Amino acid sequence: MPVDLSVIEGNYFKDLLEQPKALQDTLDGLENSKPLGALAGRLRQGKFRSLVLTGMGSSFHGLNPLLLQLTEAGIPVTLAETSELIYYRRTLLDPKSLVVAVSQSGHSAEIIRLLEINRGRSPIIAVTNTADSPLARRSEAALFTRAGEEFSVSCKTYVSALLALRFLGDQLCGVPLTRTRRELTSVISPLAHYLAAWKLNVEQMLGKLAGIRQLFLAGRGPSLAAVGTGALILKESTQFPSEGMSSAAFRHGPFEMLGAETFVLIFAGPAKTQSLNKKLFDDVRQRDGRAEYVDQRAADSPFAVPKVSPGLLPIIEILPVQMLTLALAAMTGRQPGQFRFATKITSTE
Repeated sequence: MPVDLSVIEGNYFKDLLEQPKALQDTLDGLENSKPLGALAGRLRQGKFRSLVLTGMGSSFHGLNPLLLQLTEAGIPVTLAETSELIYYRRTLLDPKSLVVAVSQSGHSAEIIRLLEINRGRSPIIAVTNTADSPLARRSEAALFTRAGEEFSVSCKTYVSALLALRFLGDQLCGVPLTRTRRELTSVISPLAHYLAAWKLNVEQMLGKLAGIRQLFLAGRGPSLAAVGTGALILKESTQFPSEGMSSAAFRHGPFEMLGAETFVLIFAGPAKTQSLNKKLFDDVRQRDGRAEYVDQRAADSPFAVPKVSPGLLPIIEILPVQMLTLALAAMTGRQPGQFRFATKITSTE
């Protein structure tokens, strides 16, 4: 019996289709301001002992690509969930540490607590969608995403934040601004092209999801952004049991759960570990497990993402997961992205 897709075409669905515009608007507004340039200069001169990256939820997961970019550039960097930073890792907050804090709202409970605790100890670079937020006002430098108002589940704010973080990483590493803008511009058209085929993508996914009861996402390196955020938005948007972890961690336990009711979405990721991820995919399939592979094939598959430069892959990788949220919602006759208990801004620690 055909599935009625009209049920999914609500506010969350509209936000998904607005992602290309959100990326373009964000890119148009990004600039290497004097405060940002000054902090980047001090970082490259070795004036900071470490760089601390922090956020919650998708804002936290989205920091993984920046973590790797800075690590490869030889910059000492630490990734800490804000809830852990403010209670168990406060010693990281001192004048010798530069903090990058990501929060779509700039109002979340943990970010407010961080600002209260820090009180000027560490200079902060904010990445936020809300220009008049406490985070933006109390930071030494700020990069603003221009995704506009978002209904519920993070989608256009998430990809916009990834774009802004790539911009930030390039500026901290001293990459010429013209090169950065050229690269970032190149992701918008492929993303729009994939989303334009949303109906076909969702329809193709429906046949692959029948009978599943739990879903795992696995990947390595920068793909951990899509792995962590993907599991989060699947639970938020469809209330479907989903878990994200590294491909290596999946072999340490969850591998025993393979069967007809378990679906594993594996991200090919960068060339460095593609063979390991492909081996996991093959091993799952050989044990009669249900798995799909997210890579940049030129194939007619909803899990084949457009080819972009390696630094932009994290932005594109989230797209098949977004389509999964629509497909799972359609299967249950539910409008995706309707919160029952959560709120857009988490105000309680």
